[in-house]
Amino acid sequence: MPVLGFDPGLRITGYGCVTGDEIRPAILEAGAVRLVTGSGPVPPVADRLVELDRDVREIIGRLQPRAVAIEGLFAHYAHPETAIKMAHARGVILLAARQAGVQILELKPAEVKKSLTGSGRADKAQVQESVRQLFSLESVPKPNDVADALAIAVAAMRRAAVGLGAGSKGYA
Repeated sequence: MPVLGFDPGLRITGYGCVTGDEIRPAILEAGAVRLVTGSGPVPPVADRLVELDRDVREIIGRLQPRAVAIEGLFAHYAHPETAIKMAHARGVILLAARQAGVQILELKPAEVKKSLTGSGRADKAQVQESVRQLFSLESVPKPNDVADALAIAVAAMRRAAVGLGAGSKGYA
């Protein structure tokens, strides 16, 4: 079951599509949608969302995943504006997946961390190193958003293999 994971952002949105099984997943494709490039002026949020929508729809259409996985929204007390910005990108991805008729899986960050490292309290570096090892890569995929998207896809594939877990959302 190909699963397409997204790590949403308004500057860079990482994506990773995995196939195979929950023990030996394989990368079908991975990359990043860069919504802000270079040192020029940052495009308005609305323009970036239009570009993200176009790119996400193209990726979903090309890869034809059985499910789209995305981390649930969370906010850090020191950076609440980050959650608001991430919510914009999440909304675009969720809408594109729903309109494509693809199953949507939302995973809590701790679920993704635990699935890849065995600990729901792992840091980003540990998760990214686990992605590198799982796929026998020479280095962690760059930008880091790509490794994060692959981690989300693998965690969703593993959850789908055992059925939807308590406390997480899955929409058909």
